[in-house]
Amino acid sequence: MMNLPKAVPEIPVSNVETAAEYYVSKLGFTFGWGDEKGGIGGIFNSECRLFLTNAEFRRWNGTSGPPIVIWLNLDSKAEVDELFQQWRDAGAKILSEPEDKPYLLREFTAADLDGNHIRVFHDFHWDVEQKEA
Repeated sequence: MMNLPKAVPEIPVSNVETAAEYYVSKLGFTFGWGDEKGGIGGIFNSECRLFLTNAEFRRWNGTSGPPIVIWLNLDSKAEVDELFQQWRDAGAKILSEPEDKPYLLREFTAADLDGNHIRVFHDFHWDVEQKEA
């Protein structure tokens, strides 16, 4: 069976350049390529890659729709808390602070300028199972 590569979500934005600036200055991404005229831009942070696309690009490709939710799976609760601090200190729009949820995820939620949500989490159910064993 073939192993799949990392997914690259397409994020709907109203302006590629404005959105890219927010992701760079507030969320710590690096701008890779693209512009508003072409309708698509690529940003990245380590192994996380995202495509930002404007309405014209999405109409042309048949991918128009409402804002979306992106989940970022970190390796520990400490990493969740650290990223929250970095984003909050940079002035990112924080919708909820880090919290251990009853479904055994530690998570927080941020938003971009177009209403897309970024849920950052660590799944700690393995930690609970190991302690109970």
